Amino acid sequence: MTTRVRVRPGSCRAAVEEIRKAVTAGKVAERIRRKDHTLWKPEPTEISNRLGWLDSPSAMRERLSEMASVVRTVRNDGFGFALLLGMGGSSLAPEVFRRIFGAADGFLDLAVLDSTDPGAVLARTEQLDLKRTLFVVSTKSGGTVETFSFMKYFFNLVAEKLGAGQAGGQFLAITDPDSALADLSRKYRFRYTFLNDPQIGGRYSALSCFGLVPAALIGMDTGLLLKRAAEAAESEFVDAADGGMSGVSLGAFLGDLAARGRDKLTFLSPPTLSAFGDWVEQLIAESLGKEGKGILPVVGEELGSPSVYGPDRIFCSIRLAGETTGEAQLNALAEAGHPVIDIELADSYDLGGQCYFWEIATAAAGWRLAVNPFDQPDVEASKVLARIMIAEYRETGAMPAETSALAGTDLSIYGELAARKPEEVLATFLKQPKAGTYVALQAYLTPSLPVDELLQRLRMRIRDRFHIAATVGYGPRFLHSTGQLHKGDAGRGLFIQFTADDVRDVPIPDELGRAESSLSFGALKQAQAFGDRRALLNAGR
Repeated sequence: MTTRVRVRPGSCRAAVEEIRKAVTAGKVAERIRRKDHTLWKPEPTEISNRLGWLDSPSAMRERLSEMASVVRTVRNDGFGFALLLGMGGSSLAPEVFRRIFGAADGFLDLAVLDSTDPGAVLARTEQLDLKRTLFVVSTKSGGTVETFSFMKYFFNLVAEKLGAGQAGGQFLAITDPDSALADLSRKYRFRYTFLNDPQIGGRYSALSCFGLVPAALIGMDTGLLLKRAAEAAESEFVDAADGGMSGVSLGAFLGDLAARGRDKLTFLSPPTLSAFGDWVEQLIAESLGKEGKGILPVVGEELGSPSVYGPDRIFCSIRLAGETTGEAQLNALAEAGHPVIDIELADSYDLGGQCYFWEIATAAAGWRLAVNPFDQPDVEASKVLARIMIAEYRETGAMPAETSALAGTDLSIYGELAARKPEEVLATFLKQPKAGTYVALQAYLTPSLPVDELLQRLRMRIRDRFHIAATVGYGPRFLHSTGQLHKGDAGRGLFIQFTADDVRDVPIPDELGRAESSLSFGALKQAQAFGDRRALLNAGR
């Protein structure tokens, strides 16, 4: 394996050696390899049927020729663009691959739609050349509400513009066997359906069909990506002879730090690799944030001086060989006593190994924290509440009414507020005395560069003023990523939702090929925002 992993400062060595001994005594690496569910919980539920990812680097080699054949046919038929419709584990790896590798000459370009915001849906629609667009519908369960809503909308759009007989030929499905999507893809004659190993959970699926099919569409060398992952599968169970840490040891070390109060894992990467943070964020947050425990991944933060960080931080730098950006600041953090993990990759294709490395590390961290890293028990809470609101909306034509605590011409504020002036609300809210506090900015807004910049500026000002971690997520995307941790961890989060009236809305067809609609994307997004807010309050947040 070409990945190099080191931990500093020197004061961490005793803790590293202690956890290595515990890993050896517990036979952690051996038990992960043999898929021993008792490493995490006495019962096999949601564990034994979720360990297929351990075999992905070798098992998926047999699928590469199948993928290449489909990609060749798609290219020959004149498709130049692919729009992936998915959420969470089905969409994050493809987005990372496109942002880091780009699209090779002669292959398809690719974009991901994972926002139910009607502005986002319309912005993507208006950019498409429908005749040359392949729609990739990607969902493990085959019934994700956001993904199905996207599919129905674009299927009907293609049928209307290009003819009903042609619509199915512009769709490709990635799903589990016997799912609702597998059935629909046969009924509506989709171009092709890739059936994935059902024993692979969504967030562990980067090296399965969910990640590799989109990678093949943009012309990545999927064989090389799997080769690097296979090298990781051989090396990430045993520490290197030169002292470098394996995925098992590093994961157990991170779990140990979290148990001792350092539970904010801050990822730092140069622009060449920064997109990787979005994938690893979901893997860690959704896998470990439960039963009152967890590790909060902090992604996309600008590096600051040691004085703006509390004692709950860990830093992980992932860089290509020879890159030195931020080294002086990392040295200062290590000298101030903050644990700093340095990971060096030979080239971008080492991301294949990094996907496997972090899957192994997350599994080992789950062992140390005594949680099941393969279930998501709190994700369903906000979904249930959103479904209730959608049912009420379909019956009454309106969402439940809420009364604002403060209201102005352009701004309304909801919640139990100590402040009585709008300009005092934020500072008062953020001053709540809690050890290990973090802030989650949840933006149910149309994603755009100006909004990105404003949210980033706000999170940096929060960190610099209050010395606490602040994360940013667009809704409902984050519900499939950090949403589990928000409701399942120790309850130290402070949550700020941003919503806005939609300038335009888009109806969601009730069925493929039918124009009738009882729900819009705007109403779905609103129900998801309300549902998650209620789920947070119900969880005591």
